[in-house]
Amino acid sequence: MIKFLLKRVGVMALTALCLTFVVFFLTNLDPNLEKLAKTQGNSRMSDAEVASWLEKNGYARPLLIRYGEWIGVVPGWTRTAPDGTVAGRCLHRGAAPETAPAYCGILQGDFGYSTRFRADVSEIIATRLALTGTLMFWVMIVMIPSALIIGVLAGMREGSRADRVLSSFSILWTATPEYVSGVIFIAVFASSAVGLKWVKGSAASAMRDVTFENFALPVATMALYGMGYIARMTRASMAEVMTAQYIRTARLKGLKFRRIILRHALRNALIAPFTVIMLQFPWLLTGVVVVETLFNYKGFGWTLFTAADTNDIELLLSCSIVAVLVVLVTQLISDIGYVFLNPRIRIS
Repeated sequence: MIKFLLKRVGVMALTALCLTFVVFFLTNLDPNLEKLAKTQGNSRMSDAEVASWLEKNGYARPLLIRYGEWIGVVPGWTRTAPDGTVAGRCLHRGAAPETAPAYCGILQGDFGYSTRFRADVSEIIATRLALTGTLMFWVMIVMIPSALIIGVLAGMREGSRADRVLSSFSILWTATPEYVSGVIFIAVFASSAVGLKWVKGSAASAMRDVTFENFALPVATMALYGMGYIARMTRASMAEVMTAQYIRTARLKGLKFRRIILRHALRNALIAPFTVIMLQFPWLLTGVVVVETLFNYKGFGWTLFTAADTNDIELLLSCSIVAVLVVLVTQLISDIGYVFLNPRIRIS
């Protein structure tokens, strides 16, 4: 197991390095840098003024050097102005040049400075992740038990009326994107013009105090979309288990149907859905972009959208690396959990 974990961690580190370089390359293309210069300076800046701004702020350096600075393996750039003032990558917190660290990248815990929010990126990420974590928690509380119950009920008696009805609803939920179901929920349950006005309050107020009125619609929008996929996988796994030889033997022995389900079928049927459930975490982290933007809930997804919309390179890069790490870590946990749940799997 130790050898397996070390190998997976090494692959994860290499994957994260490659993915972050791709994101860094795409966000630092010339049109993006020009847009950043005009956003921070003047929209009517000439090409020479854009080049001067990029040179003054360290964006004119070679790509690999700037990537090394961002990672934290290359010393941060410094520049002395004609009036004697010193600027640099590691001076964005107002540190004096003689006391500022030479390296200030991801490895040192420095995620840079946001040009959109005028604050340290690490503080923004921590605050927004906490808000999204609250949303993800309630989505999981609603989504996982409901999906497992629907999948088990549908798979217990394959081909029955209950199976057809529940499977149809699961397919419908999975085929409906969040931006469609979210708009429908707002129109039906929150709009005073054409809706029932059952849900009051906006998701923006949930950042201060979570209540049923201001959090029901975002949670329902995300939970329904993921619920259909998990329910379908659970149904397929349950239907396969119910045709196994040991289930037939238990029936021939005269065991009660409820005991067969709870003692023999359910545990084996939940092995495959476990992997699917773990994959919901990275989907929730990046899939909240649509929902948080739609409901104006300023969490991680809203921050990622804002960073991309305003070309906030440092914040966009930090959001990307957080998303990459969440995907890799959840995949590792999924693999480890699958080994423990299924005794037939052995690590060579």
